[in-house]
Amino acid sequence: ADMRTEISTAAAFVTRLLRAAGGVGEEQLRCFRECLQEAMREHYKHHWFPLVPSKGSGYRCIRINHKMDPLIGKAAGMIGLSHERLFQLLPSELTLWVDPFEVSYRIGEDGSICVLYESPQPGGKAAKQLESRTSCKEEWRIGRSSPSKSYNMMTVSS
Repeated sequence: ADMRTEISTAAAFVTRLLRAAGGVGEEQLRCFRECLQEAMREHYKHHWFPLVPSKGSGYRCIRINHKMDPLIGKAAGMIGLSHERLFQLLPSELTLWVDPFEVSYRIGEDGSICVLYESPQPGGKAAKQLESRTSCKEEWRIGRSSPSKSYNMMTVSS
């Protein structure tokens, strides 16, 4: 099953977070992105279900929450970045969902869920309308720490 767009979107997002933090060269970032894409392709190979996009979602979830996600850790190791350095560069709490037809993320446990990529499912319902994008953009700009509890959870209903 083709998952190139979803994987490419997710890897580009994590790479952008690293670039925004600074201190990592462009060549290292390019290598990191390629290594992360390869690790994800391998990891998701038998866990990609376009007919049932939510199936296997937990398995495909990339998570940093006081523990470094093994896929990010592996790609970072290839360019010589330690877990300690990654924790300094990336948000301390990040959840990235990589599913068929949708890639979304949340920074902080109480942050808004922001959609990075969405495509209508073949023969499925039309794509969901995305709510406020500015809050998501602001969050990842600010987003080094968890957002305050005053953030509202963005719910997306279908």
